[in-house]
Amino acid sequence: MGVARTPRRGNLYAALPVAAADEHFETLFGSGACRVERIVSHGHASPPGFWYDQAADEWVVLLQGEAELSFADGERIGLLPGDWVEIPAGCRHRVESTAPATVWLAVHGEPARG
Repeated sequence: MGVARTPRRGNLYAALPVAAADEHFETLFGSGACRVERIVSHGHASPPGFWYDQAADEWVVLLQGEAELSFADGERIGLLPGDWVEIPAGCRHRVESTAPATVWLAVHGEPARG
């Protein structure tokens, strides 16, 4: 057996980073199959013309604040606390807007294998 690991713990709302030029990404858990991260946005949006086009599936839930996502097919989704979205790998999307102190929880699946 390997070396015993110590449990980690925290609070999703503790020590929220202050507003800065970029969103704040913090990995809370990572294994070969998935990664869980907390994202804190303060009025951030994707740069004009920028699209996320990820190799892995993503599931995101809005915990605090408000946000709007848009997709390459023209769909727009407004998010309030408790709303979640599953974004399949290769689904081009962008963040149109976020409110101050918006907190997201994102789960990234294992990258798709070709």
